[in-house]
Amino acid sequence: MNTTTLTVTGMTCGCCAGKVRDKVGEIGGVRTVDVDVAEGLVTITTTEPIRRDAVATAVQEAGFRLAE
Repeated sequence: MNTTTLTVTGMTCGCCAGKVRDKVGEIGGVRTVDVDVAEGLVTITTTEPIRRDAVATAVQEAGFRLAE
């Protein structure tokens, strides 16, 4: 298993977290997605390394952005 933690900007509530969790969870190989709204962190556990651009696209589809 691989774990990746990234910062997402613009999340303010549980609804935001749910949107990000759902979209990132659609990426192949993703097993779990944990979102910490207060810290703006998304921790993703996968069966194989995940591409940052795939996560960025999913986060954007949810209405948010990855921090640089």
